[in-house]
Amino acid sequence: MSNITQVVNVDKYLKTLKKSVHASDLDQLLSSTGPFTVFAPSDLAFEKLDKGVVENLLEPQNRARLTDLVSNHIVNGKIAYDELKDGDTLTTVNGKKLLVNVKNGAASIGDVSIQSRDAKVSNGIIHLTDAVIQ
Repeated sequence: MSNITQVVNVDKYLKTLKKSVHASDLDQLLSSTGPFTVFAPSDLAFEKLDKGVVENLLEPQNRARLTDLVSNHIVNGKIAYDELKDGDTLTTVNGKKLLVNVKNGAASIGDVSIQSRDAKVSNGIIHLTDAVIQ
């Protein structure tokens, strides 16, 4: 079974996340034992950001900001979609608090929708999101 970095490297919908994970050196963390839960913004999610934001973050001098942004999507532990409960607070690897909302069986973090399909990997789980968690 592949680890998180390996899955992100080959997923055709996660090309921007792949660039971001490697540019921030978080590929090392996401290749480690974990487990981690990753709320993975799709390429369409990144496209919702203002024009030029991603390109700017990928510049070497903005690595700290990029690392912080990508870290907002990584939580220690393995949390399946059906384990997300309304009102839960998750803490990211960089200490940011994420509030889980569940309404009519659909989970979100703030206004960021989480797809209900769990991608199980050797060192955790990946959930696709429709927006970037900022």
